[in-house]
Amino acid sequence: MPVVLLHALGSTAGTWDDFAARLAAHGRHVLAVDLRGHGQSSWAEKYSLELMCDDVLGFLDDHGVEQADVVGHSMGGRVAVLLAQREPGRVRRLVVEDTPPPPERPPQEPLAPVAEPSEPLPFDWRLIEPIMTELRSPDAGWWERLNAITTPTLLVSGGPSSHVSVDALARMSEAIADCLLVTVQDAGHRVHSAKPDEFWSAVAPFLSRT
Repeated sequence: MPVVLLHALGSTAGTWDDFAARLAAHGRHVLAVDLRGHGQSSWAEKYSLELMCDDVLGFLDDHGVEQADVVGHSMGGRVAVLLAQREPGRVRRLVVEDTPPPPERPPQEPLAPVAEPSEPLPFDWRLIEPIMTELRSPDAGWWERLNAITTPTLLVSGGPSSHVSVDALARMSEAIADCLLVTVQDAGHRVHSAKPDEFWSAVAPFLSRT
């Protein structure tokens, strides 16, 4: 059973190198994906979470993968949630790492424009505005659509040191039929990088279940 790994905004598949190596050492086939506009993936004219989900489904089709375990961090977790909602039969196990749900109300401060850095980036700068806007936009129906997820799900929180509210993740876990929430204390937002051993201990047993 392949394991598909989806990275966060502004990151690349390389963020999973340590975790992927551990999975491979335990006999798992790993597919770490550069999402649209990131890493080695093509830059595009349009960016959205739905389009990224379409890309992942196309990737699975191209590689003949009918079903996989899917692990997503932050933005990649939002894409993984979409995948599990739209194609539940293709996701055997779902792991969502410190992924912020949509806010209940618009942020008080608008998204401030930031000048593009002069140094080369591992992603297309043009994706920042549309993806950040989508991540920050309220979507009351998003919570209701969580009940479309039928696959066993693990939510991993980085604890209070992360900007992602533990309470929001607890609410997510309650909305998904078969869901477990694990908190890795003092991990912050990048749990798999900051606390790789603890992340492995939380996720590996879940993925090994039959």
